[in-house]
Amino acid sequence: MATEIKAPVFPESVADGTVATWHKQPGEACQRDELLVDIETDKVVLEVLASADGVLSEILKPEGEVVLSGEVVGLFAEGAAAGSAPASAPAEMAPASSAATAEDPILSPAARRMADEKGFDPASIAGTGKGGRVTKEDVVRHAESGTQSATASVAPAAVSAPAPVENTAPIFAGERTEKRVPMTRLRAKVAERLVEAQQTAAMLTTFNEINMKPVMELRSQYKDVFEKRHGVRLGFMSFFVKACIEALRRHPVVNASIDGNDIVYHGYQDVGVAVSSDRGLVVPVLRNAEEMSLADIEAKIREYGKKAMDGKLGIDDMTGGTFTISNGGVFGSLLSTPILNPPQSAILGMHKIQERPMAVNGKVEILPMMYLALSYDHRLLDGKEAVTFLVTIKDLLEDPARMLLDV
Repeated sequence: MATEIKAPVFPESVADGTVATWHKQPGEACQRDELLVDIETDKVVLEVLASADGVLSEILKPEGEVVLSGEVVGLFAEGAAAGSAPASAPAEMAPASSAATAEDPILSPAARRMADEKGFDPASIAGTGKGGRVTKEDVVRHAESGTQSATASVAPAAVSAPAPVENTAPIFAGERTEKRVPMTRLRAKVAERLVEAQQTAAMLTTFNEINMKPVMELRSQYKDVFEKRHGVRLGFMSFFVKACIEALRRHPVVNASIDGNDIVYHGYQDVGVAVSSDRGLVVPVLRNAEEMSLADIEAKIREYGKKAMDGKLGIDDMTGGTFTISNGGVFGSLLSTPILNPPQSAILGMHKIQERPMAVNGKVEILPMMYLALSYDHRLLDGKEAVTFLVTIKDLLEDPARMLLDV
């Protein structure tokens, strides 16, 4: 008896999804809780698992097709033997299908996307994950080993077989190839929201710079003890989150949002931290960040980063948020103007730490400096409030004791 495979029930904020990847083909055997299909929404990739041991009978919604919440995407035969093809399929196709799938390894969603982008055959990648599952790291290692072997094999051939001199045809440096791929739903949603923010908000950016030497010295002094005690590394982001929380308390309008003709003031600080992933930029939220310690913040950011790389972030992880921090400095950005994350009224942009000559008490000193950018909605925040908020963050980070003493 065939069992219906249904798309997950989407939250109210998600209208529909797209079938991203079928990890099994008709006639393929699968075990209970084994991944069958990925459904990609505007925010996350949802996994549909097998409810029991059996065989995938039929795919009703192929890859790339739009599905609604709870819609049937395929049929599953519980307890069927491997290689059992659907009744409607031609008989001669069953052996070929079972033979091909018997060699296909199990790939994580991130690994499959990377393998498709690089044009790798999944069967040629050695899996080191549980049950031989191919991880993203396996694909990266395969790419590196392939580059090295290709370089080694091409060099001797180039020496032994030089190009003929008499060829007068134009010589190009490389192939002028093009590749067209559909935009992911997440990338499309990010693009939509960024344009929406620029069209609906009176967005403005104010800048300042901070001396990172006090924070760097404090981190250098206690990072080993901190990691030993809490089991997580002490980074710069936790200092910035703490400073932003204190600044949001002192300037509550920066933590507010506009709802129609009303201003909504939030009595809590849910801080979003922008994280880059293979699918695009995502912003998981540190809930009730005002109650978190530095160790809690670092552990949660680390957890979110791992989830983002594995495509495991849930909708609950990214829902809400009253303020956002974006760190372009990890990629080498020296200065930028971040775009608001609606309906929030402000976003802080961090940048690269760069040593620069600075005037200190009439003398020139080389100090590690960072530019900070605060983009804000001028409909809600006046320039004075935005500037004083940014100056508060600067004062707190240049003298971290202020956060402990509340001064």
